[in-house]
Amino acid sequence: MASNPGILSDWPWKHVGSFKYLILAPWAVHSIYSFLFKEESKRDLSNFFILPLLLWRMLHNQIWISISRYQNAKGNNLVVDRSLQFEQVDREQSWDDQIILSGIILYLVNTTMPGASHLPIWRTDGVILAILLHAGPVEFLYYWLHRALHHHYLYSRYHSHHHSSIITEPITSVIHPFSELIIYYMLFSITIMTLILTGTASSASIVGYVTYVDFMNNMGHCNFEFIPKWLFSLFPPLKFLMYTPSFHSLHHTQFRTNYCLFMPLYDYIYGTMDKSSDTLYEISLKKKEKVPHVVHLTHLTTLDSIYHLRLGLSSLASSPHTSKWYMWLMWPLTLLSMMLTWIYGHTFVVERNQFNMLTLQTWVIPKYSVQYFLRSHENSINDLIEQAILEAENKCVKVLSLGLLNQGEELNGYGGVYVKRNPQLKIKVVDGSSLASAIVLNSIPKGTTQVLLRGKITKVACAIAVDLCKQGIQVCLTPHIHVDRYS
Repeated sequence: MASNPGILSDWPWKHVGSFKYLILAPWAVHSIYSFLFKEESKRDLSNFFILPLLLWRMLHNQIWISISRYQNAKGNNLVVDRSLQFEQVDREQSWDDQIILSGIILYLVNTTMPGASHLPIWRTDGVILAILLHAGPVEFLYYWLHRALHHHYLYSRYHSHHHSSIITEPITSVIHPFSELIIYYMLFSITIMTLILTGTASSASIVGYVTYVDFMNNMGHCNFEFIPKWLFSLFPPLKFLMYTPSFHSLHHTQFRTNYCLFMPLYDYIYGTMDKSSDTLYEISLKKKEKVPHVVHLTHLTTLDSIYHLRLGLSSLASSPHTSKWYMWLMWPLTLLSMMLTWIYGHTFVVERNQFNMLTLQTWVIPKYSVQYFLRSHENSINDLIEQAILEAENKCVKVLSLGLLNQGEELNGYGGVYVKRNPQLKIKVVDGSSLASAIVLNSIPKGTTQVLLRGKITKVACAIAVDLCKQGIQVCLTPHIHVDRYS
């Protein structure tokens, strides 16, 4: 929340959890029923399109989230090279609130405003008018509203909630107190309401305008630069008409510059453009992929495990892996993701973490748990793991750990197969047992001459025993244990 929350900061449905979607249920059911069962002349296509538009907005936002997190995990072209904090991820979990609010507004406008229903699919004059309205009054009014929100009184009560996120994600763009977002929707409604009142509205202009706002909002907060320099060289005036992620990132780090919505024109006019905008833009474009010190190589588990990755749905990634009822509704998308993993067939990065000076990445083999138990997939899995090891070697990664089924004894001998095939490897290939053994060995006091291992001796304990023997330390095991199996 803001440092000193003002009135109407909380969302009205804050305490109902996932049941908040029931708010839209009556309208959605009514619009679908009316379209299917009314006479063809009375069917309102524009009202029927509202639910698909809301679903498209959720998918559009999630695509941006996934792309941004993938790019941040790779570490190239980053604007602010810092990791997200758990507190920020939790704070931004409710990004779908604004979609529910937009659904309420759209359904109310469609049913109460003359001229808002039975819209045509396309009107050219409406599209042109929408562009002019946004570039003129909407951008201008937003600029001054944004500057007003940085006044101490409004900032401490409302806008500081948005600025709590220094390292922005695409969805940071819509994380605002309820009352502040109401003001933004009133501002954006200038375009839509004018189209309706002038009789120039169409389904294409409204859907297109909403998609444009979402696209630019997400792009400006994605924390990696990807707008090519040649685009501005080809059309120089574009620098006044379209911002970039680095341009808006400076607003989140400097606070008193770069106030524009999507068009820097008004920052140029009123002297609030950050002087380092161009420099940061060029530096961000030139940033290379950050090479990790350690890579953990894991794999997919169930078919829907793709959603539980950090690149997927945050609400699932932050909780233990459990099946949700709505996963069944997503089976078409799940099957599509499965096909893509089979076609793509290459390890991909899902996460990057920084511990002081140590950088760690998690790479995923595009194989599912069930495939590890099929003999027909052993060669392809081993090839993927070996490719990942060689890729890490070329990037000068120091350690690669094999996680879960990637370290199977029957599959590759705990990674020993790859070391034998590539004796020139400088990278250390380890499994979970190796890491556990290393921790125990490093904890044994110097000068120790004898060690007693008791209890059930596992692969880890045997690895410890073998290494201690190599160091000249006497090791005593329980009588029924045999080290040869693991040596």
